[in-house]
Order: sequence, then C-alpha cells, then structure tokens
Amino acid sequence: MSQDRGPRRPRRLEKCALISASATALSLAASGCVVVHGEREVLPSATRAEAAKALEQFTAAYNKADKAYDASLDADRTTGALAAIDSARLKAGAANHPDGNPAHTPLELTDTRFTVPKKAGWPRWFVADAKANKGGNARWLLVFTRNAMKEPWEAAYLTLVAPGKVPEFKTDRDGWAQAVPANSADVSVPPASLSKDYTAYLQDGGKVFADGTHTSAWRAARAQRSARPGLATQYIDEPLTNGDYAPLALRTKDGGALVFFTTRHFEKQTAARGASVPTPNKDVLALTEGEIKQSLTMEFVSNEVALDPADGPVSVLGRVQGLTSAKGE
Repeated sequence: MSQDRGPRRPRRLEKCALISASATALSLAASGCVVVHGEREVLPSATRAEAAKALEQFTAAYNKADKAYDASLDADRTTGALAAIDSARLKAGAANHPDGNPAHTPLELTDTRFTVPKKAGWPRWFVADAKANKGGNARWLLVFTRNAMKEPWEAAYLTLVAPGKVPEFKTDRDGWAQAVPANSADVSVPPASLSKDYTAYLQDGGKVFADGTHTSAWRAARAQRSARPGLATQYIDEPLTNGDYAPLALRTKDGGALVFFTTRHFEKQTAARGASVPTPNKDVLALTEGEIKQSLTMEFVSNEVALDPADGPVSVLGRVQGLTSAKGE
C-alpha cells in the first residue's frame, strides 16, 4: 500500500533545510546545550528511579482496579497481553460483584530487581523482577514499555517464574542490560518466531521446546481432556506478534536470551447428542455471549517467558493465561 507523503520540496530547499539544521546543531553544541534524539541514540530505556516509580504507579492503579472491579482504573498502566487478561478479569468480576471485590487483598511487591536495557529506538522497556504476596514463592516478572517520552509506562507482560530460574543477564560496566533484536539469529529461535513456533508445537509437538509444565505436560493434559466420552474438545492456537504484543528479549550472561512473547488459544467444547456441555463457572458465564446449548468456545490470551539458548531446545519458564471472551451455541 502506498502512503501519501504530501508534496515534495525542491532539492535546493531540502539542501538549505539540512544546512540550517546543521548550523542549529553546531550552535547548540557551542552553547553547551545538546539535543539528544531518543529514536537514534543508544541510551538506557529508563533510569532506575524512573523504573521504580513506574512499578509503584502500576501497583497503585492495579490495586484500585482490583478493589473496585473497574478496568478503567488501571487502563493507562497496562497494555498488550496483560491488559487483555486483566481487563477481562475485571469485567467478569464487576458483572458478578457490582459493589466491588469482596476478596480484595492489596498486591505488595518487594525485593525488586530492575533490568534495564540500553538501546536505540522505540519502544523503550525494562523488566521488574519482584517477590509478591500472591502466587506462592514465585518471582513476578513484569515488563514495562512505552512508545514515546510523553506516554506513561505500561505493564505489557506479567509472568511468574520459580525461584532460581530467572537467568543472569549480560550487562555493561554501568549495569545496563542488552536487548536482543526480534530477528536475532544467534539464538535457537529468533524472538520474532517464538510465538509462531510455540503454537505450532502445541498442535503438532516437536523438538524445538524442552519438556516441562508449559510444553509437554500441557500437551498431555489437553490430549486427556480431548478424550473425555460424550464431550469433544478442540484446540486452536494462534501467535500474537504485532504492536503491543510484540516479543521482547534480553541477552543472558551465557549468550542466550530471555524472551517474553504472547499467544492466543481457543478451546471449543461440543457435547454429544443428548448430552450437555459442563456448566462453566460464574466468571466464564460473565464473559459469554449467546446461549450455551450444544457447544462453548472460550478464547484465552497467554503471555509466556522462555529461555532461548544459543543452542538447544527452548525452555518455557512461566506462563500466565486468562480468559478474554466466550461464545455459546
């Protein structure tokens, strides 16, 4: 598709504009005032103070939204996979508890470690690794992103990883991490391909991913559910890779990458003639359109974090999945 860029300026005017811009830059440099272009300069994505403030603002907004079951209260602090999962959870909660969350417990994050990559261009992003008062003893990994200086930091990914499983990251002498390009070929699977390869694995298996809870065990559990008599269960898995769902990766100390990526999953349950689909819980019903007669199709968004080595199978370390919609037929 072509894009109308408007009338072109004459070459002589373009040359004059370049000379004028150069003169301005020299003048600013001479006066000790230098303009840094974030889209071109390799800079830390955030200061550590900015990262801490972003986490504090997210936690405050998340707690307000969870207490009131009101997705508008943290809508400007979440994006991507986390926004899709969280907003659906809050929508279901509001439908079942119009007066707010009766089981609300404020989220508390402690022992936080920030990993901030030094990079050029947008989005800028960083990872917060914290201990929480929810989710057992797992570490909470939150990825914050923004696409412009004037935008707020938003949490795009939330995954839970077992203690001791978060890898060491490669950093420079000042402690800044290194972002891995989406098309990087020096890891087993380019980060841009992980979502597609993961959904293909869930359908057909293979050797790209190491055995584990979120790979071989999940495939086995789905196969077992599919074999239930009187109820046919079908699965469709789709990659999500664009915009706020784009993968983000950090270089690990051993030369691999820790990659955050997103997938979408559909589960359709169809009852045999004379039977019925098991009655779903209240939260599923709150997100269901149509009447459940013979079948129920549920849509989930899942965000994963994987260790993508320089060589060998990819290990999926954590996965958080949430129902985003459902349809009865």
